[in-house]
Amino acid sequence: MHLGRVAGTLVASRKEPLMEGLKFLVLRQIDVDNRETGGYVVAADAVGAGVGEVVLYASGSSARQTEMTRDRPCDAVVMAIVDMWDVGGETKYHKGDEAARR
Repeated sequence: MHLGRVAGTLVASRKEPLMEGLKFLVLRQIDVDNRETGGYVVAADAVGAGVGEVVLYASGSSARQTEMTRDRPCDAVVMAIVDMWDVGGETKYHKGDEAARR
């Protein structure tokens, strides 16, 4: 599982029929210290995440384990919207704090 921040959406009017009905998000990868790592990934959205939210996503064969992506040719899926995390007793991210900074 990985952390990412939703940077935008991706629209594909023509796609593999098994991918019909999926919403795609462009994620900016972030590290445990809440810093962007420079990489991007496109992921199917299984939880209704929005632009600017921090999410937890799975990649590889794990991406095909959600109810929405099972047996679909999917390599990344957003499976949770993150509320907070801490490391060693220090809060690295809290959703309410992010909204206050915007």
